[in-house]
Amino acid sequence: MFMGEYQHTVDTKGRLIIPAKFRDDLDGGFVVTRGLDKCLFAYTMDEWKRLEEKLKALPVTKKDARAFTRFFFSGATEVELDKQGRVNLPANLLSYAGLEKDCVVLGVSSRIEIWAKEAWEGYFEESEDSFNEIAENLIDFDI
Repeated sequence: MFMGEYQHTVDTKGRLIIPAKFRDDLDGGFVVTRGLDKCLFAYTMDEWKRLEEKLKALPVTKKDARAFTRFFFSGATEVELDKQGRVNLPANLLSYAGLEKDCVVLGVSSRIEIWAKEAWEGYFEESEDSFNEIAENLIDFDI
């Protein structure tokens, strides 16, 4: 399980240091793709395979299913950590998430999220005020 919030930077070659606490689970490669809310999602290979099976089961006759699957898979790339614990992010993903320098790497249970620092701060500030309302809406899920 991934959890926590870590401040890092993307260097001029598009490399991002992955927090040390996450590295053991990502050893041997993982998948990074476009996420929701203009961030990147990263999944272990096992988690990616589970997600892939669920998305493959979506009906191709549904426009929203096709659009989401297309969006999610077209941005996906398999990556590996280098000896310094960095990952090289492709230009299309850096551009999508607005990652230029300062980043926030979040552990969100079964995935990692990578945000531009300013985008994360704006999202957090906006969501913080409605956290109680969000929690109330999720009460039906036994949380």
